Amino acid sequence: MRIAAIQCRAIADDAVAAGDAIVQRLQWAATEAIDLIVFPEAFLLGHSYDLTTIRLRAGHASDFALTALCRRVAAYSTTLVVGAFVSVDGRIFNRALVIERGRIIGHFAKAHPNEPGVTAGEDFPTFVRSGVRFGINICNDANHADAAERLAEQQARLILYPLNNMLPPETAGRWRTKSLANLVDRARQTGCWVVSSDVTGACDDRLSYSCTAIVAPDGRIVARVPELVEGAVVFSLPDVEVATDQIVG
Repeated sequence: MRIAAIQCRAIADDAVAAGDAIVQRLQWAATEAIDLIVFPEAFLLGHSYDLTTIRLRAGHASDFALTALCRRVAAYSTTLVVGAFVSVDGRIFNRALVIERGRIIGHFAKAHPNEPGVTAGEDFPTFVRSGVRFGINICNDANHADAAERLAEQQARLILYPLNNMLPPETAGRWRTKSLANLVDRARQTGCWVVSSDVTGACDDRLSYSCTAIVAPDGRIVARVPELVEGAVVFSLPDVEVATDQIVG
């Protein structure tokens, strides 16, 4: 299985622009024979720690944006993993959606949400693409060994980590090395390959140094997109051929 993890600028409250970015990269993925592509946490409408903003984005995603995105990506065979806040029966979840040919085949809801008003997910589904079983944890879940262990128990070989490290500059500085250290810990703990996707650069008064990387089961950092630039890492399982810093936008 060929996997691509995208590092890109954050897009807030513009599902059309986010969809454009996703389609552009899916077109690129088609030329590179990519089986699975992963985008950052809450990429579709943007991440937030403000409850009012989260509610608005969750409603928009659930009512319009996800349906529109599925229509736009139906022609592509690459499995897409993209995040959004969603509203379900009055509760808000921070989800990573797994989309194949325009159909949502499943999702993972953040198990350890650190956003106000967001309900913790309780399920840890796994998925199979091209013979490789994978699961998903989201951002703050990387601080919690239990979330990764639930996937390893199901014989997952790969754990995807959509991240969103867009934070106040001082906080971003503190997480500059910690995000990658968490991924290394989770790889060593589970014996899984770990792949992360993060936003990058400045947005309003916030900053993400970015942490888009591939970590081997023994904790080796196999590849990483440089900080503060857009790009991608690409690798193949089971033979693990790696290409780095492919700029796709």
